[in-house]
Amino acid sequence: MEKISSAIERAQPKKVHVIGCGAIAREILAICEANGLAHIDLNCLPAIWHNTPEKITPGIRDAIAKARAEGFERIFVAYADCGTGGHLDRLCEEEKVERIPGPHCYSFFAGNADFARRWDDDITAFFLTDFLARQFEAFVIEPLGLDRHPELRDMYFGHYRKLVYLSQQEDKALQEKAKKAAETLGLEYEYRFTGYGDLATSLIRA
Repeated sequence: MEKISSAIERAQPKKVHVIGCGAIAREILAICEANGLAHIDLNCLPAIWHNTPEKITPGIRDAIAKARAEGFERIFVAYADCGTGGHLDRLCEEEKVERIPGPHCYSFFAGNADFARRWDDDITAFFLTDFLARQFEAFVIEPLGLDRHPELRDMYFGHYRKLVYLSQQEDKALQEKAKKAAETLGLEYEYRFTGYGDLATSLIRA
């Protein structure tokens, strides 16, 4: 009986502790469910840190230390660079952990190669994901003060030409929210269904 238990334990994948951005928690859980990744242990950090990216690297450093103290041997960082200016890459190198390749979530959702290929056409684009379509007021309008000072819109968004909604799930209600966001910002609207892009392949590989 003891030998059978040991064989079962060896056959089961070891837990992978994923330190993820709260803005992609829903997508990570959906990928895990669809691909049977029950061995992933998810810890999400505050999504609002994207408005203060200097908090991301120290927060991940603390999360890695806590995960190791809890006995996790395998750790994966479900963040792109996300405005850390290379600091996150240096941390990952020091701690010997991997992260999702790419500069930001727009890129890895679209697929990093495809995002780079389109960049000349998208250089004047403001991007939304499913999360940002849901949380447009809380993560765009309110932090910029546009709910109180709508006259500032053109100062913030005058150099953009279009709003590109990169959707992870085909949801008509979210598409309507994204269209309204484009209208609010005075931008052309473009819809692209991406699915989970490189996020899925990175998690499956991890």
